[in-house]
Amino acid sequence: MSSELLAPLDLAFWHLETTDHPMHLGALAHFGPADGDRVPGDEALLQLLTRRAAAIPRLRMRVRDVLLPVGGAAWRADPGFDVRRHVHRIALPGTDFCAETARLAGELMERPLERGRPPWEMYLLTGGPDGAFAVLVKLHHALADGMRAVAIGAGIFDEIAAARTMRTAAGRRPRAVPPRSWMPGPAQLAGAALSRIEELGRAVGVGASVVRASRLDPRGTPALAAASSGTRAVATAVLDLERVHSVRRVSGGTANDVLLATVAGALRRWLTDRGEPLPAADPRALVPVSRRRPGAPPDSGNRLSAYLLPLPVTEPDARARLTAVRTAMDRNKAAGPLRGAGAVAVLADQLPPLAHRFGAPLASGAARMLFDLLVTNVPLPRSALSLAGAPLRALFPMAPLARGQALAVAMSPYAGQVHIGLVADGKAVPDLDALAAGLAAELDALAGG
Repeated sequence: MSSELLAPLDLAFWHLETTDHPMHLGALAHFGPADGDRVPGDEALLQLLTRRAAAIPRLRMRVRDVLLPVGGAAWRADPGFDVRRHVHRIALPGTDFCAETARLAGELMERPLERGRPPWEMYLLTGGPDGAFAVLVKLHHALADGMRAVAIGAGIFDEIAAARTMRTAAGRRPRAVPPRSWMPGPAQLAGAALSRIEELGRAVGVGASVVRASRLDPRGTPALAAASSGTRAVATAVLDLERVHSVRRVSGGTANDVLLATVAGALRRWLTDRGEPLPAADPRALVPVSRRRPGAPPDSGNRLSAYLLPLPVTEPDARARLTAVRTAMDRNKAAGPLRGAGAVAVLADQLPPLAHRFGAPLASGAARMLFDLLVTNVPLPRSALSLAGAPLRALFPMAPLARGQALAVAMSPYAGQVHIGLVADGKAVPDLDALAAGLAAELDALAGG
């Protein structure tokens, strides 16, 4: 049976998970009928979703331990794979479909994925007005980073499924990878030794950067730090993408700078409305950066680093907050992704499998010494997408929570809007909807409206 070793960072995510601290990411996709079109019935939708999920090869793989390397694990095809164990339907009342799907998404995101099976689930949520429905996808972080998750999950859409069917009908299949010898030749050994020396040198530099960026006081921002309760809350927000770009054109920088400043301002509003004092120091956001080459295929394995960004919540002026974000991000980009606390993901690539297996509990507890929350931007295809002829109206990405932290924010631009998914510890942040509402108010302030 063919197998593929988990990449070091994937192995780290696999071992970071506990029952009270799941390490899956997700997406909540909303679909609505086009004008004059009818959406298939619930059972037909479920069967279609089941067939398409079963046709995605990566979703048939599960994690199994291996003898070598010691402490390692590999992806192997599940011989007893049954897609019906992974795809489920839940009917909702439909009184407020968007609110109900977010509430249910929080409950479903609390539940760890079963580790003995391929680590993913899909839920078809029905009961929306005029046949509208939603799909919640959960993928273990070991299976995919944000870009890889998009590539895997896109297989359920009509456009991607049709292209895959055409390739299969034309007889185009992936070329077989020739088996590798367990006995490398002298040239391979020399090359591997030189590569390892270079990797060790890089690891020393990255490790020094991480240590320099760590805080001796791990308390961070109190409202964003919490013992993991195992509960999850989900809230969503939608921003106008053209308005984001209009702010960018006036202020300079990037659209992502504007979105990060919007998150900073929303946090300030949220803390103020709670009656809490602003923190003595600005909270740190970990901003993931893909290390995949532009145009390269989204191959398996996480390929991540990150930037460390102080979110200027102590700054009262919205435009000044944007300037501070833009300046800090420019400085991060100039330094590159191998500096700062975000480089801990790169450092994970240099550690042996046994270190991940036994060091994961220590690493998970150190997260709050490095950053206070995660803020990530997940790109989506620019073309229009649909499922069973129903157009995709919105897709809200959801990121996992680091241990000891209470909030993760994920954003995806699509069809002229920015869809934002907020995931929080349900006990630490019972008012997550208030934070979500602050995002639109803050963009208004940046736009001068």
